[in-house]
Amino acid sequence: MALRWPTVREIGGVVVLGCAYFGAARLGQTLRYTASVSAIWPPVGLGIAALYVFGLRWWPGIFLGELLVNGQLLLEAAHPPVGSVIGQQAGNMAEVIVGAWLLRRLIGPRAALDSAWQVSGMLLAVGATTAISATVGTISMYAGGVVDADELASFWRTWLLGDTAGALIVLPLILTWVADPRRTWRTMWTWEGVTLVGCVAVLASVAVLSNAPLTYLTFPALIWAAFRFGPPAVTLSTAITAAITIGVTADKVGAFYKQPIDNRTLSTQLYVLVAALTSLYLGAVVAEHRRSVKQLAESKRRENEGAIEERRRIARELHDSVSQALFSTVLHARVAHKILDAEAGQEHSGRLSQALGTIEQLAKRAQSEMRRFIFEWGPEGIGDGLVPALSRHVASLAEDPIDVRVEGPSEPLPLTRTAETQLFGIGREALANVAKHARAETACVRVEATAKRVV
Repeated sequence: MALRWPTVREIGGVVVLGCAYFGAARLGQTLRYTASVSAIWPPVGLGIAALYVFGLRWWPGIFLGELLVNGQLLLEAAHPPVGSVIGQQAGNMAEVIVGAWLLRRLIGPRAALDSAWQVSGMLLAVGATTAISATVGTISMYAGGVVDADELASFWRTWLLGDTAGALIVLPLILTWVADPRRTWRTMWTWEGVTLVGCVAVLASVAVLSNAPLTYLTFPALIWAAFRFGPPAVTLSTAITAAITIGVTADKVGAFYKQPIDNRTLSTQLYVLVAALTSLYLGAVVAEHRRSVKQLAESKRRENEGAIEERRRIARELHDSVSQALFSTVLHARVAHKILDAEAGQEHSGRLSQALGTIEQLAKRAQSEMRRFIFEWGPEGIGDGLVPALSRHVASLAEDPIDVRVEGPSEPLPLTRTAETQLFGIGREALANVAKHARAETACVRVEATAKRVV
């Protein structure tokens, strides 16, 4: 099989991805609390998101970014541990590639993290892949003499939590915003969206800069983001909270900085992880609830449409069978009456004529009821609007001793066919109750339409 040279576009994509990865790594290096490990490592989330969205074939971009990061480390170090750097690069490469592969297997392609099982799948993939990097990196650092034996446990924990925090901040942010970017921007670029972002920034700053234990202040804003805007706003708010919290602490101020160095790193990482996981799951559950409500409404709509269609089918069958049979009964009764008058004797014609007349009247009454029934249930029940349909229904009540008046706009109302059918049924039942129980001589049906409702 002949080798294919990469295109200019592919080379450009690799370079852009490598530079972006290097930039994220530089950001993580500025957020170090110790000389060796960062409190959060953003390149993990960026790399996994890039390979998840665009495909594993873009791994050379991650390799290039790692080369730039580790090359800088080798240039800056007086006695660079080359073996440790190579092991670190291998672990980070495996972390990103395995993470993207696991993510596709667990939650499928193009996931928007709008369900709890997707968030759980992402958490499982991130947990497994960051453990690989932390283990390989810790072993390589120990082998290179960078870390002592008594520091292995705390070093591995800090590496694991830093990579996990970076993945759970950057990865969900990218996944939720690339799922439907236009809709997300339209939703967030509103007064409420801008206010939310401002509140998150202010509350996160107050929480981390205050001498009092006020770190919980950011959670109301995260809850607001989950209930009002969904996963994209949740991930953005969490990223702002994490950036302010870790940035302020790295600047050697704030509530977390006052703790001992080991507790400082652990407390910051746990705070970011708890905020991220809580808001991610809450946003996913709210999105699932909204989707369920929408699906239930759609199911009810289809059920109503099916019921209306079934009523129309029954009306058509009644029109083609029972209504025609009643019409034939009336017609034959009239013919029989005429034949009886012409041929029967006077002695028998009186009683037979009376019986035939009774049959004819009963058939006419049944035919009238059948017409009304077919009109109410048939395809012409609503027709050109609610008010005209009610007027036609009132006209079919000519035999009832009630003067009924219908008032309202003659043009079609801004309603769905299902809503008009339901309102028509309400008006029909109300008129039936008036005729049976009110003992009224007049009745009025008034339909008023406003911008928001119909009365």
